[in-house]
Parts: sequence; structure tokens; C-alpha cells
Amino acid sequence: MSDEFSEERRFADWRLALKSILGFWLVYAATVVARALLGEDPWTVLHNKVPTIIAGTLLTFVLYAVLNASTRGTSMYRKAIIAAVLSALAAILQAAIIIQLEPYFKPSKEEFRVQTREGFVVVEQGYQIRIERAASDPLVVTMPRMAEMDREKKIRWIADSSVTWFFFFAAWSAFYLASLAQAQALGAQRRAAQAEAAARAAQVRALRYQVNPHFLFNTLNSLSSLVMTGRNEQAEEMLLKLSTFFRTSLSVDPSADVTLAEEIDLQRLYLDIEKVRFPSRLRVEIDIPKEVESARLPALVLQPLVENAIKYGVSPTREQVTLRIEARPLGDGRFEIIITNSGSPDAKPAKDRDKIESTGVGIANVVERLKARFGTHAKCEFGPLSNGGYQVHIIMPLDRSNG
Repeated sequence: MSDEFSEERRFADWRLALKSILGFWLVYAATVVARALLGEDPWTVLHNKVPTIIAGTLLTFVLYAVLNASTRGTSMYRKAIIAAVLSALAAILQAAIIIQLEPYFKPSKEEFRVQTREGFVVVEQGYQIRIERAASDPLVVTMPRMAEMDREKKIRWIADSSVTWFFFFAAWSAFYLASLAQAQALGAQRRAAQAEAAARAAQVRALRYQVNPHFLFNTLNSLSSLVMTGRNEQAEEMLLKLSTFFRTSLSVDPSADVTLAEEIDLQRLYLDIEKVRFPSRLRVEIDIPKEVESARLPALVLQPLVENAIKYGVSPTREQVTLRIEARPLGDGRFEIIITNSGSPDAKPAKDRDKIESTGVGIANVVERLKARFGTHAKCEFGPLSNGGYQVHIIMPLDRSNG
């Protein structure tokens, strides 16, 4: 799995760097244009500033390249220190480049006039300063270009100018590192979420795989009973229904959800099989309103509950037992499923049910699957009824989305 800001690949975050660098310098260029348009000679101002903007943009790209190459795998604190040092170096280089480009700058035709307290008028235009005096010829002074200054003055000018440029490069570095830290944090959260989702899917798949052998074990026992009692036609009918059930259930992705309507259809197939065993003892009632038919739930999550109802409610008695499956919306973003078997006087009491042979798969499997799929947003309550029956009550989020 790759991440846009992963440090596994060098310059993997070049899109972020490109956008931020161009964004910073475009904002600076916009301020230069706005300032130029306020003056009398905008084209000269722009002519002189364009090389500065180009040089600064290139230096920022170099800053990014060195910062990316020298801080891979280091802490954010160390990256910040290195970024500060590189920003200072970039600021010094920017000031030095401006001095080297200065001979190519055009003198501005814009005039700045200042009235002094002594009555003189000082006019600054380009590199010339003209002092206009009453009753006297104006005094014209031509300032030296930076390239003409001595070394000490150049160093002082570079130092003064570097302070301003340092804050610009440092601001970009801070923005870049903050964006990088945010992306890494989001990447870590995303990877953690994906790992948790994978673990949940694996758990749901494992729990689902417990259902199939459990169901097959019980059904084969039923087939064996039919054959041993000479009811071959019923055994053949049960075998055909069994193949239909497995063909349908095994086509479902173990980690996917199904709609409640699809889940009920699967349970109808299973109950058709059990009706072959208990034609006079099993009575089925299903009440599923249309408003919850599209609700999604783990596939075959009701299977162990229906099997338990048959095993503990129908099998031990000779009386007719009603198995009822119903669902209702709760109006708070959830819905409930209730599975009830009416029981009978000669059925084994609830306290003795653990003595009946069992594969160990049942309500515990349902509880674990609901927990793996919905966490604390679902619950499963169960217990015996006063009439000897048993009821399981499930509440789940009313989720109609596919995935």
C-alpha cells in the first residue's frame, strides 16, 4: 500500500511541494503587481522584480529537495531545525543573487518628492536624488549601485536583506512541514482503520465458516434418522432441499452483508428442510415489514438461532411448536429481530439444554458476529419464556447501504 506522503519513496510528496511553492510565490507576485500598479512606472518595477521572483522560486525548490533528501526517516523536531538552517542559507543566497542581478535592473522613472523642514524639496528618481533649493540650481546626487559598493557594505546589505527573506522561506518550510505532519498522521489513522477493518472482516469470516459445518452436521444427523426409520422419500426430498440451500448460501461472500429479505429467504430454505423431518410438529410464522426488508446484516447470522429453536424447541417434543420470526423498525435508526419458539410442556427445560449434544456453535456465534460487525451498536438478548418456550431478541442499526 502506498501513501501520497509516505517516506518510503523519495520525493513522494512532490505534488504538495509544487503546489505550496507556486502558491507562496504567486501570492508574493500578486503583491508586487499591486504595488507596481499604484506607481507611475509599473513596467519598470515588474521588470526589476521578475528575476527576484524566479530566483526565489528556484531557491525554494532547492530548499525542498535538500530538506526532503536530508530528513528522510528523522523526527519532526529535527526536520524543523534543518528547515530553519536551510531557510537561513536560502535567504542569504537570495540577497546575494539580487546584488548580482542589480546591474541589469532599470532605473525607475517614478518620482518621490519630499518637502524638508528647511524648505528644500528632495526628489528621488531611480538612482538620482535631486535637491531643489529656492534661488539656486538644484543639487543632483547620483547614488552608487550596489555592485559599486565596497565589500563590507555589500555584506551588511546582504545581512539586512536576508532577515526579510528568511521569514519568507521559513514560512514556506513551516507550512510544508505542517502539511507533511498532518498527512502522516492521517495516513497512520487510515492504516490503523484498514488494519482494524481487515481484522474485523477476518473475524466475521471465521465465525461465518463455523456456521456451515455446524449446519451440515445437524442436517446429516437428520438425514441419517430419516434413512434409519425407512423414510427414504422424505430423505430424498430433504437432500434436494439441502443442495439448494448450500448452493444459495455458499454463493454469498462470507465477509459481506445481505439484506434482511435475503437472509429470511435463506432461512425459509432451511425451514423447508426441517419441515421434512417434522411435518406435523413444526409451524412457521414469519412477519417482516417492507420498511426493514432492505436492512443489511451479516449473512446467515440468524441460522444458529433458527437451528437452536428446532433443536431445543421442536426435536424434544411430540407437540406442535410454533417458530416465529418477526422484525420491526424502532424509529431511532435501529431495527429489531425477534425469534421465538412457543415450546411445549414435554420439551426439555432451559436449564437442561446444555446436556443435549451440541457442537458448541449457537447464540455465542451470533453475539460475536454482531459485535465484530456493529461493535456496541448492536445487542442480543435471549432467555426462556414462562410457557416453556425460548426467545432471542436482536437490535441492530438500520443500515440500508451496500458496503
